[in-house]
Amino acid sequence: MSDLQKEVSELERKSATAARLFDIRRIIGGLFVVYGVIVTIAGLSPSDADLKKAEGVHINLWTGLAMLALGLFFLVWMKLRPAEAPAAPEAEPEREPGADAG
Repeated sequence: MSDLQKEVSELERKSATAARLFDIRRIIGGLFVVYGVIVTIAGLSPSDADLKKAEGVHINLWTGLAMLALGLFFLVWMKLRPAEAPAAPEAEPEREPGADAG
């Protein structure tokens, strides 16, 4: 394998790694999981005033669990279908001058 081919394959590998690293699903999923944990913890022991405001519904608990579920969905989706680096555009074959004249 020539040095040029080795360099190209190394750049392709780095490009694929960068595409997976900056996958938006990782960012969205991570944020939803973190905020879901925080809101779920806040909803585990609501005050009487909070329950009265929410008409007896443990809104923080249910919202936190929904955020956790959504965040985990994004992370599982990312794991099952990882991002691939975009394929390099293929060069068109060169035509001879006057070949289009029909």
